[in-house]
Amino acid sequence: MISRADFMCTIGYEGNAAVVDASLKRACGALSTIELAEKGLFKQAVCSAIYEGGEPLAKVLEIYNSRTAHPLAGVEELKRIFGVSEVPEGIARVIVI
Repeated sequence: MISRADFMCTIGYEGNAAVVDASLKRACGALSTIELAEKGLFKQAVCSAIYEGGEPLAKVLEIYNSRTAHPLAGVEELKRIFGVSEVPEGIARVIVI
């Protein structure tokens, strides 16, 4: 299974491999979901919340809505705009670039 930090910093997939941004992973891989959201790293915060089981998504949504002129209606919309719905299955390796 892919690690939380790798999932948060994945920039794409190549077959069964996740392509991970090394500098982003170094910068934010150890931050909590809420810390990520507070720093404005919403895609990474959404990924972290999904990886942790989804409960922190409501808090990420609350932080996101407090900082935007176009609030979202719910967590499903938040996941959709950042293009993340679940932790992918079948990732056999990670390519760090």
